[in-house]
Amino acid sequence: MSSSSAFNDEKGGSSSVGEPEYGHDPASGGIFSSDYKRHDDLKEMLDSNKDSLKLEAMKRIVAMIARGKNASDLFPAVVKNVACKNIEVKKLVYVYLVRYAEEQQDLALLSISTFQRGLKDPNQLIRASALRVLSSIRVTIIVPIMMLAIKEAASDMSPYVRKTAAHAIPKLYSLDPEQKDQLIEVIEKLLADKTTLVAGSVVMAFEEVCPERIDLIHKNYRKLCNLLIDVEEWGQVVIINMLTRYARTQFLNPNINESLLEEGGGGEKTFYGSDEDEDEDDEEKEKEKKVEAAAMAKRKPYVMDPDHRLLLRNTKPLLQSRNAAVVMAVAQLYFHLAPKAEVGVIAKALVRLLRSHSEVQYVVLQNVATMTIKRRGMFEPYLKSFYIRSTDPTQIKILKLEVLTNLANETNISTILREFQTYIKSMDKDFVAATIQAIGRCATNIGEVRDTCLNGLVQLLSNRDELVVAESVVVIKKLLQMQPEKHSDIIKHMAKLTDNIQVPMARASILWLIGEYCEHVPKIAPDVLRKMAKSFTNEEDIVKLQILNLAAKLYLTNSKQTKLLTQYVLNLAKYDQNYDIRDRARFIRQLIVPTEKSGALSKYAKKLFLALKPAPVLESPFKDRDHFQLGSLSHLLNAKAGGYQELPDWPETAPDPSVRNVEVKESVPEWTKCSSREKRKEKKVEKPFYSDSEGESGPTESADSESDSASGSESGSGSEGSGTGSESEESEEASVSEEEDEEEEKKTKKRESKKPVQESESEQSSEEEDRKRERKSKQRKSESESESDEEEDSESDSSQSESEDSESEAEIKKKKKAAESKPPSKPVKKDTKKEKKEMSLLDLDDFEPTPSPQVTPVNNLLSNSLVTDLEGLSLSDAVLSPATIAPSSALKSYELLHRITGEGLSVEYCFSRQPFSPDANMVAVQMHFTNNSTSDTKNLHMEDVKLQSGMRVKDFPEIELLPAGEKATAVMGIDFCDSTQAANFQLCTHTRKFFVSIQPPVGELMRPVFLTENEFKKEQGQLMGMNEIAEKLTLDAKCRNEHAIVQRVTTAANLSRVPCGSDKECSPLVPPPEHPVYRFAGRTVTSGSLVLVTVASREEGAAQLMVNCEKMLIGTMLVKDILLALTQ
Repeated sequence: MSSSSAFNDEKGGSSSVGEPEYGHDPASGGIFSSDYKRHDDLKEMLDSNKDSLKLEAMKRIVAMIARGKNASDLFPAVVKNVACKNIEVKKLVYVYLVRYAEEQQDLALLSISTFQRGLKDPNQLIRASALRVLSSIRVTIIVPIMMLAIKEAASDMSPYVRKTAAHAIPKLYSLDPEQKDQLIEVIEKLLADKTTLVAGSVVMAFEEVCPERIDLIHKNYRKLCNLLIDVEEWGQVVIINMLTRYARTQFLNPNINESLLEEGGGGEKTFYGSDEDEDEDDEEKEKEKKVEAAAMAKRKPYVMDPDHRLLLRNTKPLLQSRNAAVVMAVAQLYFHLAPKAEVGVIAKALVRLLRSHSEVQYVVLQNVATMTIKRRGMFEPYLKSFYIRSTDPTQIKILKLEVLTNLANETNISTILREFQTYIKSMDKDFVAATIQAIGRCATNIGEVRDTCLNGLVQLLSNRDELVVAESVVVIKKLLQMQPEKHSDIIKHMAKLTDNIQVPMARASILWLIGEYCEHVPKIAPDVLRKMAKSFTNEEDIVKLQILNLAAKLYLTNSKQTKLLTQYVLNLAKYDQNYDIRDRARFIRQLIVPTEKSGALSKYAKKLFLALKPAPVLESPFKDRDHFQLGSLSHLLNAKAGGYQELPDWPETAPDPSVRNVEVKESVPEWTKCSSREKRKEKKVEKPFYSDSEGESGPTESADSESDSASGSESGSGSEGSGTGSESEESEEASVSEEEDEEEEKKTKKRESKKPVQESESEQSSEEEDRKRERKSKQRKSESESESDEEEDSESDSSQSESEDSESEAEIKKKKKAAESKPPSKPVKKDTKKEKKEMSLLDLDDFEPTPSPQVTPVNNLLSNSLVTDLEGLSLSDAVLSPATIAPSSALKSYELLHRITGEGLSVEYCFSRQPFSPDANMVAVQMHFTNNSTSDTKNLHMEDVKLQSGMRVKDFPEIELLPAGEKATAVMGIDFCDSTQAANFQLCTHTRKFFVSIQPPVGELMRPVFLTENEFKKEQGQLMGMNEIAEKLTLDAKCRNEHAIVQRVTTAANLSRVPCGSDKECSPLVPPPEHPVYRFAGRTVTSGSLVLVTVASREEGAAQLMVNCEKMLIGTMLVKDILLALTQ
């Protein structure tokens, strides 16, 4: 809240939401003086004795940095306040110092003693900030100080400070690589940390500093697997990638037997062998089979290492993560590590990601294309998900084509070819060319459809589009090489095309075909050569080389008819401009026309030119990409990127698994501790979520370490609950289910704290007894110590309970059960039931919910309120997400300058709906320039702007050079003064001037504003009468659901949706209203006048549209535009 108020104060009390803030009018001319004055003002505030002034100054400075303004000249004034006693000021000073410490190193060094004092501060945020600033000063002199600070922070009580220490390690390593050995010791210590907050950061440090030290991971492997589900998303990505490489060095290949069988079957591949070699081949095969049989006999049947299984089991739930990077990381882990039978689970998750943004789709499809080459069956059920939409960008269309081609087999080829048939009609030429190549690949891979594909491609030769014909020719040429004798008719048909086709590659392909198979078309070939000789001088180089080849082949097979023609072509080539063609002509002349000088090669001319050539293999470009780790940048680029670590090969024999065993001696006392602490955990669950004793660091620490303590305590109580409820269920799967359900439990607990839970009297009394016991145990320790201890212990308990033997756990719980009295066990049972019930929220197929006892009314209450809470959450998210404010799909482009009028220069513009940073009262207009001409365009700028009174324009920066065929983008600002009058100006290049005008639709003259429903109704009540325009309409058939109405209104006008606020409308217990009302709000850009739009639906598609606006003209025009959008 404080930061937002700082923004408003600096704006001079402006209350408008989302409005960018600017200190002064750039046209005023006082830029430099006002800047300096304002900075002087801030310096005075920083030097004052009042903390409130210092805090205000720091808020403004941090706000300046957030907007990208340079505040480095304030460094001396700010750094003085690092010793300030006010914690809020100190926090902001550290935020500033982290940003500028690297630039102002000398001044930062002067305050180094203060930073060192900050490392001892009682507040964890100050300790972490001091360490962050210290590691940002890139000076080698202070390396020992940094080293000491990192070592101290690594054993800090707060997990947040330990996390910051992990972040500082790579910084220090890049500054002084000689510190590696000491840093490895710190990494080893932090790897043993049991909190989820630290895990991701320390693994990142491990990857940066010493990725080869796999021995550091052994002892922590099981703990990392168990913590994985609770680590933050980017930590999960790093840990999964590291564990993928670890598993490849420590476990055996789960598909080893299958790969041996495949290799054994490889002997059958020499199907098209020559008859002479058959006897030898048989002997070799027999020997190979004996060797393989011996190898198979020696090899033991494969049994998966339990640790390998643990990794696969604990990563599987993350396939449902909302973060695409996490899903991709788990998918690559399964692809590289899982048995073939289990890899299929990743297909559904990856297909889900295809509904995401185009950038995510691009990365996912690259990986899917690689997977489909080896594991085709995995994606076959989802074939339709890879069908191409007309809205897909070209690169995504081509990748989907790649996947469809890889998935093609005898059963689905007919549907795939039908799809391809429609794709050929597309307007996207690159996509059409790729489709034709895909048809060719299907034809080579699946012999049954080869003739069908060839006939289809031959039909395309009569297409009007030259590019389609050209691509078809190239593909037909490759297909004909497989069985040319059958298809002499096609070769004749293609020979006729030489008159029409102008694309060089296609002409060259036709000439190569006629030359290669000239015996099949003995009458046509000489005539084609005659035609080509006529146009030889005007052809492209690639075509000329094929004319020479054709001439040579015809001379060798039919010299009577073609001798003179060949000599004529060779003479033309002898004096060609291109030296390749001159060389080829000399070489061919010496080879085919024997003279006294010509060497022994000329005898073999016919064998050289007319040798049998193998048909080309049409392969996928993704064929060998899987040697790069999937999901990596190297895989995406198909080239090794800097910092890429190769995926190790599977070991021949399994390394010793005992290295991952944690010593039992250490863990025995932990178990006794656990049993005594479990009781405390139980009460902690039933306490309010934010405990009263927040320990040593105030509210922020509890928020930071909340996730850790909660997850620890929940896993403890969860395991106890399951033990009490039904002891027979102490299985591995149950313990995993607890781990995986923690996330859901956290949400439930938060909600429990917000509303009073109805408990029975016995539950309350047991809670009081437990609290008394807890107070006695707490007397010996200070509150802060006990809290942090509990945090760490609970983490250790939860992590060890996974890896330890389940029998010992069961025994301890039996003892504990005997020791405990009956009343306290009741609430535990209730928790168990809750857990079981909530399991259905996660759609995991790893385990099934166990039958729960009879459900009490309390549970009913909880489940209902849970639904409402979830509904409310989803609602608010939808409202506040930027996507609803400015949908990217809604941006419509308008033509400013046609390429014919602009002599090759075409310009389009669109209203980007983003704030125009130089002036908040201007509408941002994005211009897209395309140079379609063959010459460069220079000095693109604006001149002679003609505007109506009150309007203003901020020119776009001059574009000095726009090369031929290139595109450029620029942004200009126009203050339309809340009118739809056009802005006229001249668009000038270095040679020409073009008169153009930009006229805005009325919907672009406003910006979205966030209002609650009550605020909306209040404002609407003040804009009645003349300011209200209402129209009745019938909604279009496709526009009768919520999504369509909201999309069409926000596309027509730059408004934001007002969330429904009343209980009647929003409560999930009450069915949604039959005729919902949709409300939208915005303000005009220049005057800030409110614009309120209401769409009230009625029976059978009828609706009423109402617009309330201070400016009646804008209201009238807006009604017309929205009416059009909703009825069309």
